[in-house]
Amino acid sequence: MRTRTIAAAARAAEVNVETIRFYERRGLIAQPARPQQGARHYSEETIARLRFIREAQALGFTLSEITELLDLRADPAADCADVRSHAVTRREDVRSKIAQLERIGAALDALIAACPSRGALRTCTILDAIEHAGAREAAPLPAGPIRQCHPKGIFPMKTKTFSIEGMRCEGCAETVRGLLEREAGVKAVQVAHAPGRARVLFDPAIIDEGRLTATIERPGYRVTAAK
Repeated sequence: MRTRTIAAAARAAEVNVETIRFYERRGLIAQPARPQQGARHYSEETIARLRFIREAQALGFTLSEITELLDLRADPAADCADVRSHAVTRREDVRSKIAQLERIGAALDALIAACPSRGALRTCTILDAIEHAGAREAAPLPAGPIRQCHPKGIFPMKTKTFSIEGMRCEGCAETVRGLLEREAGVKAVQVAHAPGRARVLFDPAIIDEGRLTATIERPGYRVTAAK
């Protein structure tokens, strides 16, 4: 049976070496025994498992859910309904994000419709809406869910830095980064496992700090502060 070094396995599975080591620590894949001489080698079966984990993460499954899926796949008595249940949950998350994007699209439609498309730049209704929104940046956001954005009242982008406990390596940072980047309303993400921080630029009309915190904590990490 063909085997590969960890670097070759990472290239074949399209992940990085630190991600493989992170998966080993989480118990998602088994670490091969080290031979008396040379480096550990990974089997094609393990590489296929790495690809499965990567694709499942891309679909929005958490590492805990992926562990359950892997266990189900290895259980001859498992029922397809269990896998379907996980897929349904992820589908509802996707539909929720689509609905959020549609609301933002409607707000943009209103801004574009209100624009006269001609005349001096000082009369531009789109720039006017952005300027008025910036003037309200220091004002508190309204309580409860935001149901619509008025052409004269769009919310500006916000930046939050989250302090996170539990990230031990670049693989941890990659997991958090991937989860945040898949959230609707998140525009940019910077994550560092040392000193354990995530800096997020997001649209508060689509996603709030509580949702961001829940996303970060989904794999088992803990947000200790946000500023």
